[in-house]
Amino acid sequence: MLFGVSRFMLKGWVKTLYIDPQYYFGYLGFEWVKPLEGSLMYLPFILMLIAALCIIFGLFYRIAAFTFFLCFTYVELLDKSNYLNHYYFVSLMSFLMMLVPANRAFSLDTRLFPNIRRSTTDQWHIGILKFQLAVVYVFAGIAKLNSDWLLDAQPLKTWLQAHHNLPLVGEWMQQDWLAYAFSWAGCLYDLFIVFFLLSNRLRSYAYFFVVFFHFVTWYLFPIGVFPWVMIFSTLIFFSTDFHERMLRRLRSLFRAKETSAPRAITSGGKRTITSFLLTVYICIQLLIPFRYVLYPGDLFWNEEGFRFSWRVMLMHKEGYATFYLYDKETGRESEINNAKFLTRTQEDQMATQPDMIIQYARILKEHYDGKVLHYGDQKFLIEDPAIYAKIYVSLNGRPSQLFVDKNVDLSLLPYNLKHREWVQPFEE
Repeated sequence: MLFGVSRFMLKGWVKTLYIDPQYYFGYLGFEWVKPLEGSLMYLPFILMLIAALCIIFGLFYRIAAFTFFLCFTYVELLDKSNYLNHYYFVSLMSFLMMLVPANRAFSLDTRLFPNIRRSTTDQWHIGILKFQLAVVYVFAGIAKLNSDWLLDAQPLKTWLQAHHNLPLVGEWMQQDWLAYAFSWAGCLYDLFIVFFLLSNRLRSYAYFFVVFFHFVTWYLFPIGVFPWVMIFSTLIFFSTDFHERMLRRLRSLFRAKETSAPRAITSGGKRTITSFLLTVYICIQLLIPFRYVLYPGDLFWNEEGFRFSWRVMLMHKEGYATFYLYDKETGRESEINNAKFLTRTQEDQMATQPDMIIQYARILKEHYDGKVLHYGDQKFLIEDPAIYAKIYVSLNGRPSQLFVDKNVDLSLLPYNLKHREWVQPFEE
């Protein structure tokens, strides 16, 4: 994450994603989270860099872990246009790292505060991290059990063809058999890799496939540091002896002496509270990915229950959205230039996601309500305008079909978790 945040800043993405936009698409219930003014938006990223360094060296670890979680999650909540599964994963892992005492053995904190040194730890400190990684893998595998992925090899068939110019393997990238091989291998990998990692006998072989799988995805697809996050995080599945050997090598490198430490003791009352909170957290993580069953229609089309459910790289969706401003007083209708209000990323994401369509319609209504518009030499005061849209969407290589029709004022629609009946049904 130290590398990832540095890369984010050096590539100028702080400016393009969090300073340049005029409007932001907040998450339901978190619309109050707003960006800092101008260059102040660099502050949370600078704090993340400092916090990441402190976590690495175990310096003021609890404060650093809290700071990293707070800053990263704050940035993530600013605009759902930038949502990625691995951002959600980093937020969850940094939250868990606030709770586990990862600074009690080999850290600068043990030099500053010798009394915190421990030679043992509670099993849940390791188990909860394994569980979170298992959730990502297993649910990503379950999500791949659909006809588009297994029977049509989509969207991999579409994405791989874009790599036809790669040396040596470019010709293969255009072959359907490779797309099917990648689709089925990816599904089987996600479904079963955790169980192989839990096996002492098979763990080393499984980790080879972890490295190979994530290296290939990193090479072929623009998914940032996520493959490296998973490669290194998955080491948590290795035995205590493995990690002790690594620590001994680090101690030798830094010429640090290994000192004895008292054994940690946890009171019964504290264990009860911890068990309850862990149970709640685990239940939430297991239930959220299945919330889509509460909605009718096609999940990939409606995207109701899609986010936060580990549906990694399962969908290629393109939309073309035309919005219209309708003056109820005069009956005049004007086509709106979306580029005047949204960045390219926001426009692309909004055109295929119903909740963002509602938010954008509200942005347009607020902008034009009470505004004077010019039609030739005439001026008209727009009051309480209606916002309509005609949107076409293509899903996983299919021909475009009608997604939203001009039959409802989008600015009047409720923004909530209920099923959105105004979205046109998906037709195979």
